[in-house]
Amino acid sequence: MSALHSEKPQSEFLVVRILCFSVLLGFFGQTPGAFGQEQTSGSAQVASLPQQQPHSEAVALLQDLLTEAEQNNPQIQAARQGWQAAKQVPSQVSTLPDPQFNLQQVNVGSPRPFAGYTNSDFAYIGLGVSQDFPYPGKLRLKGEIAKRDADVVQQQYEAVRRSVLAGVKSAYFQLAYLSKTLGILESDGELLEQVEKAADARYRSGMGNQHDLLQTQVERTKLLREITMHHLDVAKVQAQIKQLLNRAQSSPDIESFELPETPLPYAFEELLSATKAENPEISGAEKMVERQKLQVDLAHKDFYPDFNVQYMWQRTDPTQSRAYYMLTVGVRVPIYRGRKQRPELAQAEAELNRSRSESEVQAQQVAFEVRSEYETAQKTAELLKIYRDGLLPEARAGFQAGIAAYQNNRQDFQALLASFLDVLHLDEEYWKSIAERETAVARLEQLTGLSLRGEGAKR
Repeated sequence: MSALHSEKPQSEFLVVRILCFSVLLGFFGQTPGAFGQEQTSGSAQVASLPQQQPHSEAVALLQDLLTEAEQNNPQIQAARQGWQAAKQVPSQVSTLPDPQFNLQQVNVGSPRPFAGYTNSDFAYIGLGVSQDFPYPGKLRLKGEIAKRDADVVQQQYEAVRRSVLAGVKSAYFQLAYLSKTLGILESDGELLEQVEKAADARYRSGMGNQHDLLQTQVERTKLLREITMHHLDVAKVQAQIKQLLNRAQSSPDIESFELPETPLPYAFEELLSATKAENPEISGAEKMVERQKLQVDLAHKDFYPDFNVQYMWQRTDPTQSRAYYMLTVGVRVPIYRGRKQRPELAQAEAELNRSRSESEVQAQQVAFEVRSEYETAQKTAELLKIYRDGLLPEARAGFQAGIAAYQNNRQDFQALLASFLDVLHLDEEYWKSIAERETAVARLEQLTGLSLRGEGAKR
């Protein structure tokens, strides 16, 4: 035992599982994890491999959680309201400035309003209106720029929505994985109670030693610590899901199901094509390029003058003269082009080049992420097949043979321990690989907008 402790300190508590299996395998109907055994005449039979079956309840529950998150998550709501606010800007900036109405009154010889109106031909009252007219095309360009800004905010909202939903999926898969492994550990705890009794019986009969008995007590404490840590991890994931759903932390915990392995019916090229068309980060970067092109056009327009038109009606003594009508046209001439318009144009062109570079960076980044998640999904699928068709049955066959040999005193405890550790490690790694694959599929759904699980990832 001391040699094993020096080589594999992280798996010490598994020693007790081996001893438990060796004693109880003949009369326990169910073992931890994905194994099962039947009582036979002198040997134990290991159950069939874990099989992935569709779980409609799990998919339905996940869909309910996603719908709840989309409706109640404050990040999604804030992003949606920001988009709604941005949509109100284009009509504001593309409309003419408000007209200005003027009232004029001129007196001669008195500061009081309307005094001396009939005493001088120079006293009069006038009404007028003036309107500013930007150079043709400026208002249209400002409206188009605001529309592109709204489009960018829309893509940001979509990115937030997908990110939150992907977070719900990832947390849910992590919860399912923790619940599965927690069930395995808790089942091992029941076996450990029998291990101590078996070790005590072997010690009293002279077939065992006191060290094995003491080791069972140590390993039970370690297993309790492992179970406690798993409960802590489950509590953290439950809190994370409730935060994403905007539920009170005191609300009932979310139920989890064992999810099936989700198939991936798309090739990488298909996923990449969907990403180019539907990914909000890429679309937002492209909209920003369009916006900056319009900004360059507007900077060119600023080299041209704006106009002002004013119309005035004036009236002196109505008994002695007729009314006056005046039309005035003003021009605002951009004479400081070297200090204002040319730097403005240079700034707009630099911003356009920057947005193009950022668009390329974003496209490359998303393509990298799609490739990475696709390879994760593909390789974990291959790995799961290797587990089911090779590693698990081989490890279980070796363990079964070791059990028979150990019960007949033809194999030492260390060899049996090594074979059973392989079975336990592979079982845990199998379920961890499923969680990693489902997380990768969820990330692909986020990046591409495709629904791979049938729960409405794309709306």
